[in-house]
Amino acid sequence: MLPKDFISPFPGLEEALSEEPAVSVRVNRAKGIAVPHGAESVPWCPSGFWLGDRPQFTWDPALHQGLYYVQDASSMITTLAVKQAVSLLGLTSGVLLLDACAAPGGKTIAAIDALPPGSMAVANEYVPGRAAILAENLAKWGSPAKMVTRGDTARFRRLPGTFDIVMADVPCSGEGMFRKDPEAVRQWTPALVEECAARQREIVANLWETLREGGIFIYSTCTFNRTENEDMLAWLLAEYPDGIHISLDIPDGWGPVTTDGCTHFVPGRVRGEGLTIFMVSKGVPGSGMRQQPSRRASSADRNRKSKKTSAPVSPDCFRWLDSGEEYDIRDENGRIVAVPTLWSAQVKEMSGKLDVVGCGLELATVKGRDVIPSQSLALSTALRRGAFPEVTVDYAAAVAYLRREAVAMPDGTPRGFVLLTYGGYPLGFVKNIGNRANNLYPAEWRILSTHIPPVPPSVV
Repeated sequence: MLPKDFISPFPGLEEALSEEPAVSVRVNRAKGIAVPHGAESVPWCPSGFWLGDRPQFTWDPALHQGLYYVQDASSMITTLAVKQAVSLLGLTSGVLLLDACAAPGGKTIAAIDALPPGSMAVANEYVPGRAAILAENLAKWGSPAKMVTRGDTARFRRLPGTFDIVMADVPCSGEGMFRKDPEAVRQWTPALVEECAARQREIVANLWETLREGGIFIYSTCTFNRTENEDMLAWLLAEYPDGIHISLDIPDGWGPVTTDGCTHFVPGRVRGEGLTIFMVSKGVPGSGMRQQPSRRASSADRNRKSKKTSAPVSPDCFRWLDSGEEYDIRDENGRIVAVPTLWSAQVKEMSGKLDVVGCGLELATVKGRDVIPSQSLALSTALRRGAFPEVTVDYAAAVAYLRREAVAMPDGTPRGFVLLTYGGYPLGFVKNIGNRANNLYPAEWRILSTHIPPVPPSVV
């Protein structure tokens, strides 16, 4: 049942909102995963496909390994939007992107997949608990070129002209969630729409200044109404005379509807939930230039360590990473972190002005004389396979590991840190001490449910 005051702007929407939503996922091509043969692909996202039903995702190790991400097909349009923005910018590398309202991370992941090599994504979330979930999901996806921050978008006013692309999937009245979330139906009122629009204008104003000249702003909501979409675009263009609307290139036959500059993904017309998106450039797309970062840092910078820690950066840390990228590896109060050298200067500047949850790739933590490899390293696309002894586990052992239970090692397993693999892909680390192995899976990530299916779900 829809809210009594809700008026549908699209014919047939009411009927579509009474149907069961479709289930879709996107695969992690950076980890070598392809859309399964014969699957029904999402037209606007080469990595996305629809499932016939909804499996028990929690119990699929592949999800926790970052081999795929559960995402509504409509939200996958972010990939196409970012690709188009990159093309208009005329950049083939080194794009700096901000996803300002990012949790739980699906659109950030879509953006990362669309960025050219040598790029970096900054993902921000206002709510601290959701920021932690955002950091977890991005760690599982595996890109080391990222920063996760938390706080009000007003903080980004401290970084004027910094980003090539700014994305904002702004907090909204949630009309696109009506058939998935009964609470969205109960909370919706015309007053809520107006309240959300006021907050959206504030967010846009905060973010416009952080976009560099010639950069591109990507705005989206999960609503259908004009107040939060078409009227917001009109307000932005009136408020900022240097703004230029960019039409999203959507081929005929895909299903989205465009009205007054906004592209709507409407249930019943597309197999997905409600979403609206538009793009605006700050002046002529690609006209301005962000100061390009230096590609090299000094050896002192690459080996920087904090005086507060008891051990220097271990030489092992350098051997854990694939040699295809240069990293600034530093010890930050017991956390060994690798940041792509290309972005070291920007990271330093942003870290002094934002509340940073995590940046780059956490390689390890230092405890006494031990340098303990992190779960983020195990799941990173930068991990050098062969840097650690590996043990392949079956489904039961993989689930036990993800529940942070003990996992037995086969005879002959070397002592020390061992990388567990499942299905040929990294699962995580244990420390083998002979008579037992300590499970190093993060406690905050562990599966809490006890209803373990006898047969593993199969998605990819």
